[in-house]
Amino acid sequence: MLKPRRIAIILPDVLQSIGLRSLLIDYFSPVEIEAFHSFENISPTEKDLFDYYFALPEIIVLHADFFMLKRGKIIPVVFGNVTDETTSHNHLIINTTQEAIIEQLRKLLKKEPLSRHVTDSNNTLSTREIDVLQLIVRGSTNKDIADKLCISLNTVLTHRKNITSKLGIKTIPGLTFYAITNGIISGDEIEL
Repeated sequence: MLKPRRIAIILPDVLQSIGLRSLLIDYFSPVEIEAFHSFENISPTEKDLFDYYFALPEIIVLHADFFMLKRGKIIPVVFGNVTDETTSHNHLIINTTQEAIIEQLRKLLKKEPLSRHVTDSNNTLSTREIDVLQLIVRGSTNKDIADKLCISLNTVLTHRKNITSKLGIKTIPGLTFYAITNGIISGDEIEL
């Protein structure tokens, strides 16, 4: 008999949590799932018991010290457009069809480790896009980025569009999580 996967769902939205739990039980058993409305609801003794952590990027960034130690176990839950390019990354897009969510979960819950090597994940972004991403997650405005990199504002906007398109991540917390977990920026460089 297969050992059940232990999964923590950390989502403040009860309906999202119930829906994700239901899909995991129906399609990926055996699983043992515990749902939490916030990170603070997880007791210290439970924090290291899970094989996977489904959480919003905002929660992951706020508790980066904890999650950085579990890089291969974290699955950010995000909103966005589902394409073949975006489903290859280590996040779950939930504002889509049930079939698309199940397919994403199937890819994410493979037996292989979820972590990616920095060099593999950075290949999708150009060097300039990585420079722009670093400045975005540090809180720079588009104008600041243009001034610091000596490029036009339109070029900054094009880079931002390309970054979100390539990564399938549109939120600053999501981009921040991506940058931290892929070694593009350290958690200490981010202003909260």
